[in-house]
Amino acid sequence: MTARDELTRMTAAAARSALDARQISAVELTRAHLERIEAVDPAIHAFLHVMSDVAFDQADAADSRIASGTAAPLTGIPIALKDILVTTDAPTTAASRILKGYVSPYDASVVQRLRDQGAVFLGKTNTDEFAMGSSTENSAFGVTHNPWDISRVPGGSSGGSAAAVAAREAMISLGSDTGGSIRQPAGFCGVVGLKPTYGRVSRYGLIAFASSLDQIGPFARTVEDAAIMLGAIAGHDPLDSTSVPLAVPAYLRGLRTDLTGVRVGVAREYTVSGMEPGVTEAVTTAIGTLESLGAELVDISLPHTEYALATYYITAPAEASANLSRFDGVKYGLRVEEPTLRETYQMTRGTGFGPEVKRRIMLGTYALSSGYYDAYYVKAQKVRTLIKQDFERAFEQVDVIAGPTSPTVAFGIGSRIDDPYQMYLSDVFTIPANMAGIPGVAIPCGMSGALPVSLQLLGKPFDEETVLGIAHAYERATEWHSTFAPLDG
Repeated sequence: MTARDELTRMTAAAARSALDARQISAVELTRAHLERIEAVDPAIHAFLHVMSDVAFDQADAADSRIASGTAAPLTGIPIALKDILVTTDAPTTAASRILKGYVSPYDASVVQRLRDQGAVFLGKTNTDEFAMGSSTENSAFGVTHNPWDISRVPGGSSGGSAAAVAAREAMISLGSDTGGSIRQPAGFCGVVGLKPTYGRVSRYGLIAFASSLDQIGPFARTVEDAAIMLGAIAGHDPLDSTSVPLAVPAYLRGLRTDLTGVRVGVAREYTVSGMEPGVTEAVTTAIGTLESLGAELVDISLPHTEYALATYYITAPAEASANLSRFDGVKYGLRVEEPTLRETYQMTRGTGFGPEVKRRIMLGTYALSSGYYDAYYVKAQKVRTLIKQDFERAFEQVDVIAGPTSPTVAFGIGSRIDDPYQMYLSDVFTIPANMAGIPGVAIPCGMSGALPVSLQLLGKPFDEETVLGIAHAYERATEWHSTFAPLDG
């Protein structure tokens, strides 16, 4: 094993210790990851923009900060950012032609918090266009491949961020989760993915898809690393009116290895026709492991789960229709000049947006249109309330809810791109948590053939501490987190 391989296999927590002990430098750590990107990313295409110069400057500054004894938890740690988080020193395109080359005049709040910590930015990662998709095939700038099998998707929409961590191109990355876009790709790529409670992390500077659903969260190879990242980005932000002014717990102190006294809910609705047997077997075994660690399993029901997918695909497109109306080519981004302003708008948006974005804008505009608003959008919000109430009743009985992250392992590139319904079903187990605004984590729990399977744990609002603690106990009792994708440079 080369020195580069040793450095890219380290967890962020281990790297923190090595950096503080001056056993390695931030520059060495950064160089190892940039070389890894150069070696493997042509096959993976996790990155849209590699920020080499910025990364080395940040690594130099991190080494100086470490030498002065003022290092923060993420000082010198190489991180990747989903390309819908605006940055002042690299383009932010949302993987769309309409924003090709756009550079923001300000940083997203989470980006600024990471800068303040002295983190190292390796680059911006690929995504489904405007985060609309479940496979990262909808990017205007090429498909991302799964490091476990490059003929398969990495999941989406944060597929680039998940693949970067799985391929050891970054220690930690940030993604966004609107209907499962952190947890589902984390599951497909065999890494940890955390969706915090809605309002726990500022959305300021996140290019909005569906504003009542979007939430930023981390990908990592261990629960501990995910907890470190959440501690850095969580907390109230006056720039985001949906950010909740609650104290941020010390997440690392909540990590545990014993589950005595923990009540784990198992929902009968989290089994659907078409689930792959390998997924069912791995998740069933994982839930049994939780029980062996001392947890009590409790059968629960979430009766409105069957309506979550339909409710989501009214709510999210409706909000997308409103949010994406700002992309008109007038002040920034692509502009296709035509004789009239109306024609300019039509050609700019028609040329700049891809097929999936257009599909969702049209669905959302229809749901919000006169004569249909009450029948579709208003009714969807009523059902959303029922879904939220299902979780509230369940959490009166249990501490977390355990189940599969996805009904299948990663599917083949191109196999669902022409079948939107089958593509949308990829998120059937992740969408309810977004509708209710609760936290959820996806963790590796086995293999089906040569591909990872993932366990999802859902928790009470703003109780990421318990979710992470239980996930950590499972992780310490198994070896799945220490299995690397068989990817050579």
